[in-house]
Amino acid sequence: MKILDRYIARNFITGYIIVLIVLLGLCIVIDLFINLDEFAEHSELGAGAVLLNMARYYGVQSALYFRYLAGFITVIAALFSLGKMIWTNELIAVMASGTSLKRIVAPVVLLSILFTGFLVVDQEIIIPRLANELVRSHDALPGEETYDVWFMGDENGSLINTQNFDEKTNTMQKPTIIVRKPIPDSARWDVTGQIQADSAVYNRQKKRWDLKNGVFIKIVKQDEQPALQRQPEPVPFYQTDVTPKDIPVRRQEDYKSLLSSAQLAQIARKRTRVKDLAELYSQKHFRITDPVINMVMLMVALPLLVCRDPKAMKSAIMISFAVTVSCFVVTFVCRMVATEVIFNQVRPELWPWVPVFAFLPVAFIEFDSMKT
Repeated sequence: MKILDRYIARNFITGYIIVLIVLLGLCIVIDLFINLDEFAEHSELGAGAVLLNMARYYGVQSALYFRYLAGFITVIAALFSLGKMIWTNELIAVMASGTSLKRIVAPVVLLSILFTGFLVVDQEIIIPRLANELVRSHDALPGEETYDVWFMGDENGSLINTQNFDEKTNTMQKPTIIVRKPIPDSARWDVTGQIQADSAVYNRQKKRWDLKNGVFIKIVKQDEQPALQRQPEPVPFYQTDVTPKDIPVRRQEDYKSLLSSAQLAQIARKRTRVKDLAELYSQKHFRITDPVINMVMLMVALPLLVCRDPKAMKSAIMISFAVTVSCFVVTFVCRMVATEVIFNQVRPELWPWVPVFAFLPVAFIEFDSMKT
């Protein structure tokens, strides 16, 4: 690696770390300012416990903030490193030596690809593992929340219901599980019975829910009319893919955004509603396009940032920022409409690629027209 490459890379990494800390800190400060009173509800535990709870909450939420801000962090870090060279006239000296501008931005592009890999790791590994804590409310202590669960589907096609799930003891009080089976050649389900119990405690070793006084009440047809069986069958446990960590996550309407691509593919193989399938497919494609869009944002901004005249630096920064924000806004709009019916059609596979189709040609044209 040449001295110039090391110099540009060092400036870019320094700028990336500074921007990362500043933007994540800004998100944390804004959210803390709005929700400080909710953290203070546990003031009886002492200031130390409250501060520890806040640190744990925002430490986990930082993974989510990074996913949303990764593209902006890269662009601003590039602006920081290249803007410094322009302002101190270092870029003119480098160009006078015969070095191409494309060669100058090469370390920035390579490091941006590396940092985009961090985004992929964050989306596919870190966020899915922290999903149950990412959905935690501000006024709740970790591991001590209670939830109600209504019609939560599992891999068996059954629907799990309970008025009280205690996260601390991993116990569902008076659960009711509606047992279903798919109707052949149909998108509908046939209810075959229901499981009732006084409580259900999760058995981590056997990965099942142990039922207390659990019974299965079968639905039988009498004179073509469904009726509950009079003599219930005892059921000691219920095997399902729903774990205590899954319950707080699946209660959220947009919980699929917290899952990995493998988990999304697993859910997509199950029979589900068209609306849910559209959300699944859009999430799967956005996992592919998000890193690409972040790189496109950088590639669009870089040729504008590399200007020869320091006097033109402010206008170059404003133009590159406007183009980057436009790409971000288009991506956000595509996320909103990906599962909506437009012209009597749902195209969840198309909308994630719209920002790429719209801005990638712009990036190539700008790079090709970059003055050397």
